[in-house]
Amino acid sequence: MSKAISMQKKLALIALPFVAVVIALGAFTRLADAGLGCPDWPGCYGFLHIPTQQQDIQQANMAFPDQPYEFDKAWPEMVHRYFAGTLGLLILGLFLLSWKIRQVQSTPFKLASVLLVLIVFQAALGAWTVTEKLHPLIVMGHLLGGFTTFSLLTIFAVRVFRPANDITNNDISSFKKLTSIAIAVLFMQIALGGWTSANYAALVCTDLPICQGDWTARTDFANGFKLWGHEAETYQYGVLSLESMTAIHVSHRIGAIVTSLVILLLIVSLMKKAESSISRKMVPLFSSLLVIQVALGVSNVVFHLPLSIAVAHNGVAALLLVSLVAYRTIIWQHERQFEQQGVAHG
Repeated sequence: MSKAISMQKKLALIALPFVAVVIALGAFTRLADAGLGCPDWPGCYGFLHIPTQQQDIQQANMAFPDQPYEFDKAWPEMVHRYFAGTLGLLILGLFLLSWKIRQVQSTPFKLASVLLVLIVFQAALGAWTVTEKLHPLIVMGHLLGGFTTFSLLTIFAVRVFRPANDITNNDISSFKKLTSIAIAVLFMQIALGGWTSANYAALVCTDLPICQGDWTARTDFANGFKLWGHEAETYQYGVLSLESMTAIHVSHRIGAIVTSLVILLLIVSLMKKAESSISRKMVPLFSSLLVIQVALGVSNVVFHLPLSIAVAHNGVAALLLVSLVAYRTIIWQHERQFEQQGVAHG
């Protein structure tokens, strides 16, 4: 039993950075316009490896004459699939180990089950991304699935490791609700960012702070946030009008302001009211990630979406989200512990 528990912890530690890499690779693939680098799934032009030999490339072009093979777009897509597939095996391992020790009270078996279902659904979304030719709703859903997987794995790790800390009842009552709000607002902002990227709206506004001089006169929110029904043959490079893309971009900017203010409110509250060292440690963590994320967002506009900065923008958003999730999980753990102690004393 102890060996299985130890293995579970090791797998959780491996899976956490692994999912971060998968998210970064997914962002790189999407932003490098390589989402259709392989027109089929799960292979690439009929191969389970990246075609590099001349005869394989000729065979690939014969099989898909309408989508000629491009190595620069095929390799990011396949590397992303390799890593995503490996992540799926890691989560399967976590599920099997959690099932084996499910009688141990601290084992989050239900959470492991949810993770397994989620990773299978993520695989389906990956396939639909290709078959539906980068439909924005599916692309955004695939991105949110990755962030959700990272968040749930973070919760899993915190629950199995149970890090020692000195959080107090006052900290729990002061920061529980505000941390939950910050997580919800940030997740919505990430969804807006995914919708912006999936609709190729990131470069529609290259000026600050007002987009195109007049937001109200040059926006079409109805079509910009029409989730389904465009009936395009392919969604690569976008199918929306300039006004629709402007509406999406503007919404993401406004969302960034709201999200920053909410997280800043949490930081200020922690600075003023935190009693425990674990809560005080959140101040520099949240502050640094927020400053970096805002700087990356501005840099994307100023420097016209450099690939490295755009990928980093995705990555830091993920780190900010899981940092908030980890802190909220610690609050939940100790709230539950205090409740159990109260019942025991009662």
